[in-house]
Amino acid sequence: MNPRLRPSLCTSNLTIRPLARCQHKTSSRLRANLPLDRRRHISAYGYTQAKALVYPKNGAPSDVLTLHTHSISPPHSNLLTLRTLAAPLNPADINQIQGTYPTAPPFTQTLGTDLPSAVPGNEACFEVLSVGSGCKNVSKGDWVIPRRTGLGTWRTHLQVDEEKVMKVDKAGLKAEQVATVSVNPVTAYRMLKDFTPLREGDWFIQNGANSGVGRAAVQLGHMWGLKSICVVRKREGEEGEALNKEMKELGATVVVNDEEIMDKGFSERVKEWTYGGREPLKLALNCVGGDAGMAIAKTLDEGGTMVTYGAMGKTPLRVGAGMLIFKDLRFVGFWVSKWGDGLPEEKKRTINEVFGLIREGRFKDGPMVEVPWSYETKREELVDAVEGTLGHFRKGKGIFMFGNA
Repeated sequence: MNPRLRPSLCTSNLTIRPLARCQHKTSSRLRANLPLDRRRHISAYGYTQAKALVYPKNGAPSDVLTLHTHSISPPHSNLLTLRTLAAPLNPADINQIQGTYPTAPPFTQTLGTDLPSAVPGNEACFEVLSVGSGCKNVSKGDWVIPRRTGLGTWRTHLQVDEEKVMKVDKAGLKAEQVATVSVNPVTAYRMLKDFTPLREGDWFIQNGANSGVGRAAVQLGHMWGLKSICVVRKREGEEGEALNKEMKELGATVVVNDEEIMDKGFSERVKEWTYGGREPLKLALNCVGGDAGMAIAKTLDEGGTMVTYGAMGKTPLRVGAGMLIFKDLRFVGFWVSKWGDGLPEEKKRTINEVFGLIREGRFKDGPMVEVPWSYETKREELVDAVEGTLGHFRKGKGIFMFGNA
């Protein structure tokens, strides 16, 4: 046998590959020069080793999620190979796994799973590892985010067409800020801007005020000269006092808890805050639903609007006829995923405006609970974090932070 040829143990049929040993040594030297968090995912022949959470059917995350390992070939034409830097865990992502969300990611076998499976997750910040020869707008080292929902972001690496992602100017930004911009800040921004004209000095009221959307709405409204009544879930003692202080530091005018708004005299308190109604209360933002949602709707001035963007209470709104006939209130919904998919350029403009506020130090991140995801991370650790996303009194938004995966 030619000494420059040897059997390769990389395949089951022992094919003959020239210079394989030389290639292996060269690749090893290249990996040794990479940063520690970049060494594991490049194989000897240019393939990227990846892991993804996948599910073959809908159900409870603990029952259906598995951690799948697969390889990604080098990109060609318009394809990009991406490394995930950060990916949040949103309630909607869990609802998709459960099968209770209006849309679902595609179930395919493109990752080599035994059964057609989907990858959960809709938000993320990615770093471009390599690009195909036909890519025009993105280069190695750039940061990108999904252009539309349904990309499947709970994975260490992926390969997509260039058109499916949006390039981000990463200057002055952290990966977790980029990864969480598309849902919460954009939802708050559009609800304050798109549903009823608000002028400086006008009021809005919102429940779920210490959520990601609520915190964003408080800050944006304060920047735009709006006053806010922020409803949070009741917490006892020092914890409640600390949250009240935190919300006011973000820009809330008034902070109350979810028991106070159910009192019969709450509407009179609202009148006091708005100087007998001389300062209009035109907008309510609702993510809870049920009686708690109707309690904030009742505070609206004639002709006001309530925008519902969530239903965490899992109970329906019961709108009285008098609210429609005599107060002429308007009840509408907002689904940021549908809005962004339909208006991608407006979504991009909104995102860039929020990024500008972050760089200026005018927009603060919400609290986050980082979930490390490295090559050694076990399936159980990731699934436990997913299961905790819908828990009450969480310390912050869960977010996968990727290390040497």
